[in-house]
Amino acid sequence: MLASAARRSCRRSSSQIRRLLGSSAPPAVVPGPCIVPKRGNDILNDPWYNKDTAFPTTERDRLGLRGLLPPRVMSFKEQYERFINSYRSLENNTRGEPESMVALAKWRILNRLHDRNETLYFRVLIDNIKDFAPVIYTPTVGLVCENYSGLFRRPRGMYFSANDKGEMMSMIYNWPAEKVDMIVVTDGSRILGLGDLGVQGIGIPIGKLDLYVAAAGINPQKVLPVMLDVGTNNKKLLEDKLYLGLRQPRLEGEEYLAIVDEFMEAVRARWPKAVVQFEDFQMKWAFETLERYRNRFCTFNDDIQGTAGVALAGLLGAVRAQGLPLQDFPNQKIVVVGAGSAGIGVLNMAKQASLRMPGIHITEGHNQFWVLDKDGLITKAREGLDPAVAGFARGSGPDEIPDLQEGASLVEVVKKVKPHALLGLSGVGGIFNEEVLKAMKESDSPRPAVFAMSNPTTKAECTPDDVFKHVGENAIFASGSPFSNVALGNGKTGYANQANNMYLFPGIGLGALLSGARIISDGMLEAGAECLASYITDDDIQKGILFPPVSRHITAQVGAAVLRAAVAEDLAEGCDDVGPKELASMSEVPYYEEINITSLKFEPMAMSEVLTKLTVLLTVGNGGLRRSKNVVPHLQPPCEQKINRENLTGSTEADAPDILFERMYQTRICFGCLLLTIFHLVAHMESIFAEIDAHGPRIWLCIAPFICLDMIMSL
Repeated sequence: MLASAARRSCRRSSSQIRRLLGSSAPPAVVPGPCIVPKRGNDILNDPWYNKDTAFPTTERDRLGLRGLLPPRVMSFKEQYERFINSYRSLENNTRGEPESMVALAKWRILNRLHDRNETLYFRVLIDNIKDFAPVIYTPTVGLVCENYSGLFRRPRGMYFSANDKGEMMSMIYNWPAEKVDMIVVTDGSRILGLGDLGVQGIGIPIGKLDLYVAAAGINPQKVLPVMLDVGTNNKKLLEDKLYLGLRQPRLEGEEYLAIVDEFMEAVRARWPKAVVQFEDFQMKWAFETLERYRNRFCTFNDDIQGTAGVALAGLLGAVRAQGLPLQDFPNQKIVVVGAGSAGIGVLNMAKQASLRMPGIHITEGHNQFWVLDKDGLITKAREGLDPAVAGFARGSGPDEIPDLQEGASLVEVVKKVKPHALLGLSGVGGIFNEEVLKAMKESDSPRPAVFAMSNPTTKAECTPDDVFKHVGENAIFASGSPFSNVALGNGKTGYANQANNMYLFPGIGLGALLSGARIISDGMLEAGAECLASYITDDDIQKGILFPPVSRHITAQVGAAVLRAAVAEDLAEGCDDVGPKELASMSEVPYYEEINITSLKFEPMAMSEVLTKLTVLLTVGNGGLRRSKNVVPHLQPPCEQKINRENLTGSTEADAPDILFERMYQTRICFGCLLLTIFHLVAHMESIFAEIDAHGPRIWLCIAPFICLDMIMSL
């Protein structure tokens, strides 16, 4: 398809990027028009292109929309205000209603906009990310996934099931977008803290990718949510008549891995540069797939690595809040409740951070962690010890507390260890009860940190009210889902930090994408986490604020840190026209990240694909035909119309028309161009006649000069 993306990223050419290396104030980029390969109702039914009532009269004529829309043309601003007013009205009208009912009502109104008009949807989301992130993502997304089969109205993303084995390589080409940059995939086996939700877990990849677009500026046409449906072991779903997934037990062992392998190979075959994020896989498959693919694909697991990065950023912030240098981190005593994929991921990254602290010499055997699961404290005395957690099991040595035995309770561990930080990744709501929190008050830290990181809100280990009441006003609190700050009296505030992956994973994806990294290494992830940790000022840290508000600027900074790490580790292969050497020499990496973030707004739409295919033949440049921009030349932005005159004949801009014709003659567009033109005419005869029927002689007036000119210069 020669049609260009509906909402392109503001990409710069390699020459412009070179000028940016030492520049801080480059010229603004003017976006080009969108070439629409559809007409009439097909446009109105496509959320990528649809503007609803914002189509101006000229576009309604060109695109066959006159009469299909109400006559009034509304501006983007008017549409925006209309939606916001509707949303606020919903909030006012549902006051006093059950919280779950209100949350689903808010999700429905946003989802309807998403299905109808993506540009307006993402503009609303970007401008109101603080209000809408809890609706499109945690905690509301958990409720949506639980009821997804009943809420289903329109498909979004792709579904690869066990029944599709052997067909995925061809199925992948059913997705309409020619290029995909970011894929989020789940098998639905462990959705948040809700367990096995089967195919209904598709809500998680959809929500994650919405945040990729809003926070990282990934083009919404270039993201793909994916569900791998290998069955479900949830009896309730298997008995549900509305359930939309396979009604069979989950595949296991090699059968399961064969499905995932085939999917990954299909992705590589069509989109070899795509970043694949694994999401909400149960623990055994989370670690298995991460180790299986991390050195062959550009992929990461958000539950293991993303959660770990955010937790590490919070822990480093807690060290700063104590007035200590970051080098003191290896001396912090940390109790982790939950030995699943998220818990083990946090432990691994925190251990690596301790080993890399400058000026500190510790051994691999150093263990500053106490890990508990449903059976209590994990020690080396436990039978059938999981290899993933074995390195963190307590044993014998100078760091051990003699009275703590295998299976010791959480209260006992907290009382005897007196940890600096208590992390909850258990998925058990309320497990940090009053007794546990009062024990944390005796912590060796002047600012005890309590992180209740399980999602959704109902699964949080405790609330900020509980922490500030029982631990004290000097406590530091963070949670996976959003909570309100707590008024402590005397004008003081207890801050409810949200230690959510959304601070990190958009930046990881953006940095990996723009660096063209072959793989995503631990060093890249740790660089992103450390960037996030250093973002907060000392004044905010002393107040108990660990994380900044979610914004594109933060994502650009995290992405820049990830990109630099990729270059330093020689993993970067470059993106588009920007090669690895140029990336390595950049002085404005964060700015490079920011200019590659998609700016969502309505763009002018050019008339038809047919004219584009003919006029694009005349876009010439250095050494022959230029790379097709798929836009009508007279509608191109100035930055794309410019031709480097010094590379042509050294003449001035005033000679542009003559030089352009001379250059076209010199390149001698050969007989192949004529054949190509004939090929396009034959291949698209039906659409050409449709244009002729719609617009009459004007089509021939546009086409004829180009055909004649092409034939003359082919002689």
